Amino acid sequence: MIRFTKMHGAGNDYIYIDGITNRVPKDIEAFAKRFSDRHKGIGADGVVLILPSDVAHCRMRMFNADGSEGQMCGNAIRCVAKYTYEHILIHRTEMLLIETESGIKVLNLKVRDGKVESVTVDMGYASFDTQKLPMQAKQSEFVEQTIQDTHGDSFDFTAVSMGNPHIVTFLDEDIATLDLAAIGPDFENHPYFPERTNTEFINVLSENHFRMRVWERGSGETLACGTGACAAVAAAVKTGRTHLETEVQVDLLGGTLFITYHDDDKVTMRGEAEEVFSGSLDWEE
Repeated sequence: MIRFTKMHGAGNDYIYIDGITNRVPKDIEAFAKRFSDRHKGIGADGVVLILPSDVAHCRMRMFNADGSEGQMCGNAIRCVAKYTYEHILIHRTEMLLIETESGIKVLNLKVRDGKVESVTVDMGYASFDTQKLPMQAKQSEFVEQTIQDTHGDSFDFTAVSMGNPHIVTFLDEDIATLDLAAIGPDFENHPYFPERTNTEFINVLSENHFRMRVWERGSGETLACGTGACAAVAAAVKTGRTHLETEVQVDLLGGTLFITYHDDDKVTMRGEAEEVFSGSLDWEE
């Protein structure tokens, strides 16, 4: 039997498996594809493993709905923090260290009556270096440059790495009218991005209030993306739409995140995490 817990951060939902005290599927890619299916499985944006670590308090590995492994997810890591505290794996509220594929992240938990109300994550550094995304571009930075989709529509993007690749576009038109299912795959699989990319579409309501939709590589449109919200605010500072050390409210389809881009290029994210249900299932390797 595989024991699991369904959790979400701002609607970005994953199947969490405690690999510290329970069994983990060996073929995790096949498991993720099978049970992320929203009609024939549990339904999720992917699967997250909570594992022991030699360099931090625990380790997080995340797999997208298509079975591919991702480097980092800001919404998922908040849920990992909540799980470790409330299930008494690691009873720590300050300086919780979680190892990810994009480095060790530092988290602080706000707890009331034994329950985690919100989590603040040091998301690491934003980088505009195209080599770090990676991105096959001649420029060292790709800021408000045009990329065209296969339908002939053009968008001006800024490329940002948050340990995983993002391209961000700021639009005057209402992002609710965009057909992301039609245009999202074009940018995710554009030849510029050998490892594919995440794509964020932003309406700037004010310098400290954005609205966002996201197309995530390997998962399609999701209700939220923590690293995407961080990339959006970093890109907004880079292009003069907001300022350093300003906490920006980012409204996503699944909820709200609060992002600050600091003057040392670090980004912090504050938001909730919710446990939905737990269960167990048969899984034969």
